[in-house]
Amino acid sequence: MIYIFDDEAGSQTLHARGDLHKYLIKVRRHRKGDELSFRARKNIEILHRYRVDVVEPRSAKLSLISSKPEEVKSEKNLHVGWCIVDANSIEKVLPSLCEVGVKKISFISCERSQKNFKLDFKRFERIMEASMQQCGRSSYIEFDTCKNIKEFIERNPESKVFDFCDETLSDYGSVETILVGCEGGFSPKERELLSSLERFRLGTPMVLRSESAVLAIASKILL
Repeated sequence: MIYIFDDEAGSQTLHARGDLHKYLIKVRRHRKGDELSFRARKNIEILHRYRVDVVEPRSAKLSLISSKPEEVKSEKNLHVGWCIVDANSIEKVLPSLCEVGVKKISFISCERSQKNFKLDFKRFERIMEASMQQCGRSSYIEFDTCKNIKEFIERNPESKVFDFCDETLSDYGSVETILVGCEGGFSPKERELLSSLERFRLGTPMVLRSESAVLAIASKILL
């Protein structure tokens, strides 16, 4: 755990009670004199350092040592256009996408997306926060939606398209926006819309699931 979210972080004294007390004292076994890092959601770029001063059976008191701006983010920006798949599949790879440094995900309703899939951005945010505390990242992935691929391409005409094709990318370093289809790929009509954009595949003979492709491509570009 690199830091802990607490909306009171920044105050001179923090009181750890309930689940936070259980986690810090019972699970992590912190003791008097230990130093811990906290961030508040409203000023997430500020890292606050606290010292454990008092440990009691049901609470702990921590005193502020320092507060300073300390942003932790990827050196590159990557925007992923992701045709909507099952939310369970998204949730499985979301922590990893957070860790590798994806900046933004636009979820797109494409022709082969099942219409009953519902995206719970509040749940995604909670999953991200757990990942951020573990990896140290100090910014949330931005979420956006597009009603179809045409809308996404109009907003992001520089996108590169992951698709079934013969070409592989020789330079991943310059890629800022990618488009990845859902299970089954793009429809003929959508491929026609994408015909003017550069398409690419990864150097594997295996067929990747949509979420595997998103994570693999993001890792190649960002790491």
